[in-house]
Amino acid sequence: MIHKTAIVHPSAELDSTVSVGAYSIIEEGVRIDKNTSIEPHAIIRSNTTIGSNNKIYQFTSIGEIPQDLKFHGEESELIISDNNTFREFCTINRGTEAGINKTVIGSNNLFMSYTHVAHDCIIKDNCIFSNAASLAGHVVIGNNVSLGGFTLVHQFCNIGDYAFSGLGSVISRDVTPFTLVAGNHARAYKINTTGLRRSGMTDEVIQSLEKIFKLFIKSKIPREDCIRTFNESEHNSKESKYFVDFILESSRGITR
Repeated sequence: MIHKTAIVHPSAELDSTVSVGAYSIIEEGVRIDKNTSIEPHAIIRSNTTIGSNNKIYQFTSIGEIPQDLKFHGEESELIISDNNTFREFCTINRGTEAGINKTVIGSNNLFMSYTHVAHDCIIKDNCIFSNAASLAGHVVIGNNVSLGGFTLVHQFCNIGDYAFSGLGSVISRDVTPFTLVAGNHARAYKINTTGLRRSGMTDEVIQSLEKIFKLFIKSKIPREDCIRTFNESEHNSKESKYFVDFILESSRGITR
C-alpha cells in the first residue's frame, strides 16, 4: 500500500489500509486513519492528523507551516476528520500560537484544485471550495457552505451555514447563514433558496428567512427596532433564530 519511492518517517502512524503513492512524503508525528488514499507527489507535514476515507491528490501540501510572520516554529497542528477530498495543488496550513494553535477541518468537504486554507481556520462539514477559493487566517466556515471559484475570505471572518459565494467574491465581513453573496467587495443579495430547497428545507422556513433577511440586512431600520419586530413576529424556527443570533454575535460586521 506504500510505494517504494515514498518517504514515510518512522514515527508516522498509518493504518494498514492507507495507500501512499510514488514520491510522496509523510513527516514525523503524522497520524492517518483507515482507507485514506494519498496520490503521488503529495506531502503531509509534521503534526498532522488525518481521519478515515480521505482522498489526497497529487501535488497537495497538507499541514505546512503558516504563512504568518509572527510564526516562529512553535508547535501547532492540523486536524482533518473523515471523507474529505483535496484536489491538485491544494494547500492547508496548520495553526499558530497566537491563534488557536491548530487548523481544524471537519468531514465530507471538497477542496478543488488550488484552494488554500490558512492558519487557525475552522471548517465544519459538507462544504465545497471551488477552484482557487482561499481563506486567510482565523476564518470560521459553517456547515454546507459553498465558495465559488476564486473567492477570497479576509482573516477573522465568520461564514454561516448554507452560505454561498459567487465567482470571484471578496469577503471582508461576516456572511450571514443561508445567504448568497457576490462581488468585490461582496454584497448580500438574497437567501440561497436553491441550495436550501436542495437540502430539504421547507418553503415555510425559506419564506421566513427571506423576510428576516430583508428586515436585518436590506432595510435601514435601526437594529433595536429590527430585534423588536423579530421578537414580536412568528418567525420562531431554529433557522430564523440562528440567523438573528449570528448577526448579534458578529464582531466583524455583516456583509450587506
